[in-house]
Amino acid sequence: MRSSAPVPLSADDDVEPPADWYLHDGFNMPVSPEGDRRAEVLRRSFEVRARRERIDASMHVNVALRWDSARRGVGVDPDVMWVEPAIPPGHKSVLTWREGHHPPRVAVEIVSEDNAEKDYNRGPAKYGASGTRELWVFDPDGYGRTKDGRGPWVLQVWRHDKRGRFRRVYMGDGPAYSKELGAWLVVVDETLRVANDEAGSDLWPTTDEAWDEAEAKARDAEAKARDAEAKAHDAEAKARDAEAKARDADAAREAEAAKTREAEARVRALEARLRELEVGRSKRKR
Repeated sequence: MRSSAPVPLSADDDVEPPADWYLHDGFNMPVSPEGDRRAEVLRRSFEVRARRERIDASMHVNVALRWDSARRGVGVDPDVMWVEPAIPPGHKSVLTWREGHHPPRVAVEIVSEDNAEKDYNRGPAKYGASGTRELWVFDPDGYGRTKDGRGPWVLQVWRHDKRGRFRRVYMGDGPAYSKELGAWLVVVDETLRVANDEAGSDLWPTTDEAWDEAEAKARDAEAKARDAEAKAHDAEAKARDAEAKARDADAAREAEAAKTREAEARVRALEARLRELEVGRSKRKR
């Protein structure tokens, strides 16, 4: 999308931006509870992903993005941002002219009735100028229209082409591929989610979902440990039973051996007595 007004193509261009690019200090567009929930779902899933992949990044909701040090009123306030590397600790805005501040890797706008015109018509060009690498515009309620009447679209994806122009590369109901994150954007229960697959069966978990997943794995591990312990106790019991039977068998063999020795002793005694009798009989015959 191109604006009819002369707009900067990047943060380095010395072109006066349109008047409606300037934001009033201290004013933020109203955010509905549902919009806030949708933004938090994305932020939390971004945080879990970055932590698991050990990526140095910071995730932000409704934080100012400014890129023109000479015109500091020019900017946007994305609903969600993935900034990489993370902005320095203690900084509350992304000011790309400052050391340690970088344009968003991904910015997300969740369209509401109040901001639909901005997100469809002014926003993309501003994000392109800011250096944002990829923009997602999510309009689940169908509030937006372009100036020439096109739309609404549930999902739009914007990124720079080879010539550096910020272009819309997808518009539709989803799923859409995020080249920047190497993942799929899918709509689940009117909420934008990120997934490893186009079907959306392998969603990036949110913080809460990751915690639930970790707890489930811990419970499963505990159950397996208890099962292994029960099997070990059972094996020990069987071993003790086998040892007892072996001792009983040894005792039985020893008892049998003792009886055999006793019987052999009696036989020897009888044989000795018989020899004595035979010797006495021989003497009497003489």
